[in-house]
Amino acid sequence: MRGWWQDLTDLVLPAECGGCGMPRTVLCEECRAALTGAAPGRVRPEPEPPGLPVVHAAARYADEVRAVLLAHKERGALGLAAPLGTALAGAVRAGLGSASGAASGGGGRPVLLVPVPSSRAAVRARGHDPARRIALAAAGELRRSGTAARVLAVLRQRRAVADQSGLNSRERLENLAGALAVGPGGGRLLRGGPVVLVDDLMTTGASLTEAARAVRAATAHEWARTGGEGGTAKEGLISCRGATPVVYGGTAGAVMGERMNGSRHEGTGRRHAVPGFAGVGRADDSICAAVVAAMPDSFEINRN
Repeated sequence: MRGWWQDLTDLVLPAECGGCGMPRTVLCEECRAALTGAAPGRVRPEPEPPGLPVVHAAARYADEVRAVLLAHKERGALGLAAPLGTALAGAVRAGLGSASGAASGGGGRPVLLVPVPSSRAAVRARGHDPARRIALAAAGELRRSGTAARVLAVLRQRRAVADQSGLNSRERLENLAGALAVGPGGGRLLRGGPVVLVDDLMTTGASLTEAARAVRAATAHEWARTGGEGGTAKEGLISCRGATPVVYGGTAGAVMGERMNGSRHEGTGRRHAVPGFAGVGRADDSICAAVVAAMPDSFEINRN
């Protein structure tokens, strides 16, 4: 009887831990600790793309954590979505906690988790959208802990992009520039609370930068459309410390050139205009980002 039950269980649960391969468990205690045991931290890639919002990550992308993310994304180990969602929820809380007036989610309004979308081809090949699935799990975890949250999957890919593997940070920015857009009606929905862009992994920050540009553009359009009547366009928004509210106004190559030449200034209490960019108003300040994991170097840079 016991053998029959275990065989049936294997049809539902992975035969081994997604991190280390231990049999008969979705995620062993050691791998779970690697994923969620440390306090989430602020992460910044180097070079940091202009327009990248403040990003918090739950874990370093290495060893067991890397294996877990790949098992979920590429091998369809969907049972890992729950612990990955728990890790992402921790990073979201850290981001909200570092933003002014953010812990409650902006006056009781729900935190809006906006997943960075995979391409349609990738979703078809994998059979699921990893970032959206993890975002749904994170929203559930946040609600269970008393933070109102919902997933707002409003971002769409509006053109094909090249495979990112093998591209450097500048090439990734150029590849993704203008690739995302908020779907019809999404700008109005984005006024419903503080926005947190979410993804499973941050490497160079190019995807989150492009997602932030698309959200900022939609929010600015909605702000212009409503004329700010009654303060509705800013209602419920929070301010994320360290964010640089900019949108693309030139090529990504020019953007990276300005960044490398030191045109971005932080920590002075002032924002300096970056050539080729235009600010889109206070609505930008509502955007934070959270990921399950980031490259180890992006944690180390915050100690400098």
